[in-house]
Amino acid sequence: MDLPRIFTIRESGHRIHNPLTAAKLAALGDALHLAPGTRVLDLASGSGEMLCTWARDHGITGTGVDISTVFTAQARARAVELGVADRVEFVHGDAAGHVADHPADLAACVGATWIGGGVAGTAELLGRSLRPAGLMLIGEPYWRRTPPDEQTATDCHAGAIADFLPLPELLEQFQELGYDVVEMMLADQDSWDRYAAAQWLTMRRWLDRNPDDDLADEVRQELATEPARYARATREYLGWGVFALMRR
Repeated sequence: MDLPRIFTIRESGHRIHNPLTAAKLAALGDALHLAPGTRVLDLASGSGEMLCTWARDHGITGTGVDISTVFTAQARARAVELGVADRVEFVHGDAAGHVADHPADLAACVGATWIGGGVAGTAELLGRSLRPAGLMLIGEPYWRRTPPDEQTATDCHAGAIADFLPLPELLEQFQELGYDVVEMMLADQDSWDRYAAAQWLTMRRWLDRNPDDDLADEVRQELATEPARYARATREYLGWGVFALMRR
C-alpha cells in the first residue's frame, strides 16, 4: 500500500503537496482562530506540514493518515524538527474509510477528495470523525476559466470538464450538502507556479542522480513536456482552494 514512485519522485522536494504556499497555509491557520489543544484529523496528510506548523504556531494536536511511506516518514521527521512530535502523530495507511477513535474538532482532507469518491463522499467521511459544530476543511480544484474543450481539461489532469466546477458552483455545492462556507484560502497563479515549477528542478536533479533507473525514461518524458503543458492548461484554467465548512 503506497503511492506510485513517480509521484514521490516528482514531489520529493515538497513539504506541501498542493498549490498552497507556506504563507497561505499559515494565513489559513490564523484565519481559523485555532485554540490551543484543538484536535485535528488530517486525511491524506502528505508530508505533514499543516499539522506540524499548526502544532508549533497554534498548539493544536492531531493525527495525519497517508498512504505514502515516503511522505509519512517525512512528516514524522518534520514533527521532530519542529519540536511537536509529542503533539502530532502520523499513521501510514489508507485514508479512505478512516474514522477517528475520538471526535475531532477539525477534520480535513486537503486536496485528495478521491478518498471519498468526490466532494460529497469526502464530506460524509470527514463528518464521521467530527464533533458537532466542528470545522471541516476540504481542498478541491475548480475551474478559474471553463476549458474550451475536453483535451484542455485532460491537460489539467481532469478526466473531463464535468469533473470540476467553477468556484461559485463549488461553493453552492457545499451549501447544498448542508454546510455553511465559513472561510476559504485560494491558490493564485504564483502559488501554482511554486508548486508545479519546483517539481521540474526536482525531476532534473533526480535524473542526474539516477540515469539508469527503471523510471528514468518516464521522468525524462515528463520533464520534457510538463512545463509547456502546465503553462498552456493548468496555470490558465485550474483554480484550487481550501474551504472551511460547518454543518448547518
